[in-house]
Formats: sequence, C-alpha cells, structure tokens
Amino acid sequence: MPEAAKTQQPPPVSAESNSATEVYAVYGAEPEVQAYAMAKYSRSALSMKESLRELNEQKAEKFLNTFYFQYGHRSIADLAHVALAIEKLSILAAIAVVDEQRWDGQERSTRYQDFKRGGYFLPDLEGDTADLYRETIQMLFAEYEALSEKMWRYLAERTPRPDDMKPEAYERTLKARAFDISRYLLPLATNTSLGQIVNARTLETQVSRLLSHTHPEVRRLGALLKEAGRGAAFNLNQEALRGLMAEIRETAPQLADRAERELMKEVRVAPTLVKYAEANLYEMETRRELPQAAADVMAGAKIAPAPVVDLLDDEPLEIELAATLLYEHCHYSYRQIREQVESLSASRRKEIIDLGVRHRGRHDELLRAFSAGQRFRFDILMDIGGFRDMHRHRRCIQIGQGFTTAHSYDVPEEVRDSGASSYDQAMVRAAEAYADIAHVSPEAAEYVIPLAYRKRTLFKMDFAEALYISELRTGPGGHISYRRVAYAMYEEVKRRYPALASYFRVTDPRQPVDLLKR
Repeated sequence: MPEAAKTQQPPPVSAESNSATEVYAVYGAEPEVQAYAMAKYSRSALSMKESLRELNEQKAEKFLNTFYFQYGHRSIADLAHVALAIEKLSILAAIAVVDEQRWDGQERSTRYQDFKRGGYFLPDLEGDTADLYRETIQMLFAEYEALSEKMWRYLAERTPRPDDMKPEAYERTLKARAFDISRYLLPLATNTSLGQIVNARTLETQVSRLLSHTHPEVRRLGALLKEAGRGAAFNLNQEALRGLMAEIRETAPQLADRAERELMKEVRVAPTLVKYAEANLYEMETRRELPQAAADVMAGAKIAPAPVVDLLDDEPLEIELAATLLYEHCHYSYRQIREQVESLSASRRKEIIDLGVRHRGRHDELLRAFSAGQRFRFDILMDIGGFRDMHRHRRCIQIGQGFTTAHSYDVPEEVRDSGASSYDQAMVRAAEAYADIAHVSPEAAEYVIPLAYRKRTLFKMDFAEALYISELRTGPGGHISYRRVAYAMYEEVKRRYPALASYFRVTDPRQPVDLLKR
C-alpha cells in the first residue's frame, strides 16, 4: 500500500503531555454540596477540591435558595444526583413514576421474577365493590400462576434440553419465556419495585407531577419522594461504623464522640432543592378542561379501527398541537382526532390550543403535548405489558392515553396453541369488573385491568431514534409483543421512505426463534 494511502493514526497521548490539565473523580460530597461546588466554577476561580473544602451544608443551602429559587438558575439542580428506591408500588403507579424524559432507573422484570409473591395494591373501596376488586385480582393471580406452570411445561415439551446446556440454565431460560407469556394476566394493581438515579431538577419535576396525579396512590408516592429527598438517607455503612465506634470508645471515648459526629451524621440528599415542590395547578386545571374539549370535538363518535402502528403524515403545526392536546384525554386514534380537528374553524382550533396554556404559571414548563414538529410520529396501539418496555425509550416524546378495556386484549400464540381457554374467560371477567368498579371509582377500576389489554401512545422522534428502536426491539431475544411493534415501525418507514430501508438492521419477528437463546 502506498504511504499516502495509509490511514494516519493520531500520536499517542500521554498523561504527562499537558501537566496543567487535571482530571479526578469526586467522592464523599453530599449531592447539594456537590452541586454547589460545581456551580462555583461559573462564579469563582477556585478548583473543585478547594470549593469542596470550604463548603458546608449551610453555605450550600443559602446559595441554592438564592440562585435556584430567587434567580431561577434551575440548571444548578442538574448537578445534584440522587439515588432512590421505591418499593411495593403498583405497576400502574410505576408507569406514572418513570414517565420522565430525564429518568434513569430499573424496575423489577416480569420476565425473571414471579410477581404473584409481591402482592397487590388495594385502593380505598368499600363493601361489595371492595369484594369484587379483591376477587378479580385474586382470580387473575391464580390464572397467572397456573398459566406460568402450564407454559413452562408446554415449552419444555417442544424444546428439548441440548446436551451441552446445564439443567438449571435450561429451566431458568424456559421459565423466563413462560413468564413472558403469563405476564399478560397480571393486573395493573400488581406490586413492583424500582430504583432511580435522577438529578434534583428531575426529582422536583417528578414530585410535582406525581402530586398532581388523578390517583391517590400516585399522589402519596409524590409526597413520599419529597420526604425521601428532605429526610435522612439510608447509610449502607452505618452498621459497620457503629461497630468501629464501639471499638474506638473502649480506648478513646473523646475521639469516638468526634468520629461519630463526623462519620455518622445524617445525610439529606436534596433538602433544599425539593422543599418547594408542590402539586402543579397548571397541569391539574388543564387536565380538568381538555377531556370535555375532546368529548365536544369527537361528539360521541365510535372508535374507528386503526393499525397497530400508524406513521402519521405531516401537517400544519397548529393542527398537530390541537390534535395532540386532545389525544391524551380520549381513546381515539390520532388520525381519527386529526380528521375532526381539520374540519374545525381556525378560531376553534386556537381555542383548543389556548386551553393548553390558559393556566400556565410563570415558572411552568409547557405541557409535553407542545413538544411538536418531529418528522417521525407513530400512533401505536399495543398491550400494556409491551408498552412498559417501549416506555423506556425516553429520547422521544411520548403522549400516552389512559388505561381502558375499549381496545380489547392480546392473546399469545402459545396460549391459543395450548388450548388455555381460561385465559379468555379471565380477560372477560376482568373487563366486567372494571366496568362495575368504574361506576364507583374510575381511578380504582383501572387497577384490575390486565397487562394484555391495549392502550394507545403517540411516539414522536427523529430518524435516528426510529432506527434505534426498530433495530433494538426486533432482536430475537426480546418479547414478541414489542418485536412486532418495532418491526411494524420499520415497515412504516420503509413504505414512506423506501430509499432509507437499507439502513435498518432489523430481525423479522415472523422468523422462528430459538427459545434457549437470550
């Protein structure tokens, strides 16, 4: 190869090549103190080490009160990261908790854990309605347990264990596949747990949003998150430190007292940054008015048939805004809503958009529905269980409709093939209970809806995210529900932009899958 044709490599970089540059990790500073120290870069020539040495909680609180709350420098809270555990909340509430675009965390997996053991959430119901609620949840759990066992045996009969695969690995893999099927029976009341690591600004927004929610369980979670940010954090090292203090006290009592003050003081992760987080009146008042506007525009129309995935056409921004604002507060497809919105006068469309900003306060961010203008907008109708997986894609805008039984439910192929007729009976009983409980409490009724029932969500994204979701979620190791949806997204893009189809590295979910490969 000629010398000029060779790819030139950059010269190696030595850690000593620029001695003026210093890079180091920071450990041991409380989140708000750390945020203060980082914010000092814009207001002081001190190094991070010097800033942290001179700081204390009182100085950090005073600084944050001035610059964060009085001057509105909200980006400071992006610098304080907080780890939180949220345990024994319903799946319904978990969906609400994680509905943040700037959220990082993990939730219990329906693939790898038996969810019947965790119990379920019981809303504030009385008498016959409470009895019906319990009976429905217990029925669904019993069917879930029976189907898990049946599907494990069904899959084992059709998938012999290879000689080179250990029995425990074989059983673990097929049980995960069985749970993938039986999860359709889990009701939204099912308890789960999750952990999150978020910055303090996201936590403040999350708390405010949860305190504004329609469901009492979710509002209580908002209050608990706020208290967790303000109160003492769990100290993993506390037990070991207590033992160390006891040993020191035997020989040096005064030193032990000093060590205890320094090493075992309570740490509060975000006491200043979340203390003013309250329910958002803008969100609450807007949510009170938009359902009526949606009902007026749709005028009792029947829900029209729609594809599982619909890549929407381009349209004027004012039509998109009006249609999106209504979409969240009904159960019609976006295309059906848009047809009605297009038929309205310009002044009526403006009235709808005005509803989205009428109650906006000075410091309120616009509703998510105003995040508009993306080229790729998919209106997706899929089972709730599959939606929970798709919900993790936060580099796009998601506008979700409420939970309902109006769109019927999905039935796994394995259930049909195995002749598990009680599956359909369980779905029908759950829908009947939902309708009866809704007469007393529409919010409580949603908890008895199984994950098999479908819900609509509007996903707005750029080309890179459409490609990413299609590639990742069509992988053969994934759940068939979202694999089909992701492949349908690819097919919609291919139909609209055939020249771009070759850039997608997707796997056709209709092809056979080796159940023993993850």
